[in-house]
Amino acid sequence: MSFEDRRILVKIAEMYYEEGATQSQIADEIGVSRSLISKYLAKAKELGIVEIIIHDETIHPYRQLEGKIERLYGLREVMCIPSLGNESSKNRLGAAASKYLLRVIRDGQTIGVSSGTTLHEVAEALTTNQQFPSVTFVPLVGGMGNERVDIHANTLVAKFAGVLQSQYKLLHAPVMVDSKEAKEIFMRQTSIQDIFDLGAKANIAIVGIGGTPEHSTMVKSYLGQEPQEYFNHTDVVGDICYNFINKKGETSSNSWNERVISLGLEQLSEIPLVIGVACGLEKAQAIKAALEGKLVHVLITDELTAKALLD
Repeated sequence: MSFEDRRILVKIAEMYYEEGATQSQIADEIGVSRSLISKYLAKAKELGIVEIIIHDETIHPYRQLEGKIERLYGLREVMCIPSLGNESSKNRLGAAASKYLLRVIRDGQTIGVSSGTTLHEVAEALTTNQQFPSVTFVPLVGGMGNERVDIHANTLVAKFAGVLQSQYKLLHAPVMVDSKEAKEIFMRQTSIQDIFDLGAKANIAIVGIGGTPEHSTMVKSYLGQEPQEYFNHTDVVGDICYNFINKKGETSSNSWNERVISLGLEQLSEIPLVIGVACGLEKAQAIKAALEGKLVHVLITDELTAKALLD
């Protein structure tokens, strides 16, 4: 490229980027067509005459971290919040997830919801003047029992629907039954089958990701403090929708999974947009497994957990 060609590229770039002239104004002044100005600007970038630097470090310090995780696991989006210690992080996580949900939700959709303390924070943080009267929230896991009823899927779908003026369905089933045979009978009940059929057809699912069984609030409430006999600990790294998974994100073979009343992972993986909301180093292996197994498309987490996913 001649010196004169380079000079004209520099002139056009200065007019456009520094003086704020429009492409039409530059075209008139230089005496060429507007489409040629667009090509010249692209050429200026290609040759390194113009370098565009997005200074996002102060506005959004985690963008590079998010991008690395998105590329590593093939995710649609990662949202990262500051790590402030467990409960504070969960509050902030809830607020971030509720904002994301409001960004993607559309009228007429069905939204599946799992349960747990993190999703409780999402429901608590949700606030808007928008109304979605033809959206339906549906539980993806059983609940009942007397402990922490506020974190059960039935309670959460009612709370989400209350804020958004939406519809909701309830699943009248426990998280866990006494035997594999009892589960089969439960899952054949029309009222239960209808809810899981609706959940499997959801447009969006918002789910927590749990750590190993000893960290699970729901496991403790069902099995007490000694859940080891139900799990093969060399295999289980955590759970999603109360399906305990191995490090590849596959359903683990154990007594709990044979008896849990929950949407299966095969059905979950068919939902077009699954939003996983979780943080905490004790959950890092479980989150990694859920990402390896392609069980979530969007991850909302905190900085420390995000860094652990890259190790």
